[in-house]
Amino acid sequence: MRASAIEFRFRVGIIFVIIALGYWAPWIEAWGVGRRLSLLGWLALEISRTGLLRFTAATSVVIIAGALIAAASTAVRIWGTAYLGPFTVNNMEMKAGMVMADGPYRHVRNPLYVGTWLMCAAMAFIMPATGALVAMVLLSVFLWRLILGEERFLTAQIGAPYLAYRRAVPRIIPQLRTNLPSTTHKAHWGASMLSELNPIGVFVTLAVFSWSYNNRLMVRAILVSFGLSLVVQALMPQVRRESVAA
Repeated sequence: MRASAIEFRFRVGIIFVIIALGYWAPWIEAWGVGRRLSLLGWLALEISRTGLLRFTAATSVVIIAGALIAAASTAVRIWGTAYLGPFTVNNMEMKAGMVMADGPYRHVRNPLYVGTWLMCAAMAFIMPATGALVAMVLLSVFLWRLILGEERFLTAQIGAPYLAYRRAVPRIIPQLRTNLPSTTHKAHWGASMLSELNPIGVFVTLAVFSWSYNNRLMVRAILVSFGLSLVVQALMPQVRRESVAA
């Protein structure tokens, strides 16, 4: 059930393929399963059918919900990356040092995976409904495998301190209160925001471009933010040195 080292190395590419499959949803034309209607439109239509809201009002509610999910993913990703460091977050290999128990890591062990799940959930609003379902199921399974793989690696590398941390902090459901002492780890907010351009782009797309009801425009905006994030991550050597030193 645990992800292999190869899966971890290519995790960004695998997640990209899962999301692309959700947008493409080839089974709609091939087998007639589902309709080429976005989850956003489908949810608005179903809410309007209940009689609670008119379709236009229901659409606004769904757009705002998607934007809020995207905002949450952006906040969690930036917060987590600020403390763990862009170099560690974007590294192709698992890294083990001291136990990170600062920032969001005092409340949940895997804030970055939680943020990734929320970001993809926001993107699912502009997928066909069946594509969104398939993508989120596949993504959830893959992220769970990554979490289990990292836990095994960190347990082997760090040992007792990490086991104590596992007992004190939940895996994916955050605890609001914690007794863990802060380690006064320095947060790199500027570098984190540059490194997390993708979730920022998803938020802007859901908050701004959703009102155009143009799915192609929204997909292009997300692709642009994803491409920019890859370029910026590749051009951050100074941040990498600072992260390693930290």
